[in-house]
Amino acid sequence: MEHQILEPVRGPETGHAISPVIAAALCIKPSGKLTSDQARKVDTLKAGSPAFTTMRSLAMRFNGIMRGRQAGPLPAWIDDAIETGLTPIVRFARTLNRDFNVVKKAIEMPCNNGQAEGQINRLKTLKRAMYGRAGPELLRARMLPFRHTD
Repeated sequence: MEHQILEPVRGPETGHAISPVIAAALCIKPSGKLTSDQARKVDTLKAGSPAFTTMRSLAMRFNGIMRGRQAGPLPAWIDDAIETGLTPIVRFARTLNRDFNVVKKAIEMPCNNGQAEGQINRLKTLKRAMYGRAGPELLRARMLPFRHTD
């Protein structure tokens, strides 16, 4: 498998190269949620980069699998992703394949622990921000909801 070097694609309005970060964000954003400027950039990226077109197609298919909560199409998606030869996609697909049973259950199970993980992330972020600056009282004040007293 060879490593692809992608040529920069220039934006339709400015002529400046579209950054990889912008291209990655546009690659995974559904067509219905694109602004007109973003849609023009997606069209430009598709015209200028077959790799972008392939990655966007795979991203949209994967999004459909996740939203449909059916893991049946996943093996075909993994095979198609590996066949592209695009290093980041191949690496992602192989990781999914390696942990296929766990991924399948994650797709098909109706519950998740997103709320708990969000609160844990919030607590850790606050702790990092306050490290060495404050004691437990300030941490408690930042974590607990503000209560008005009348």
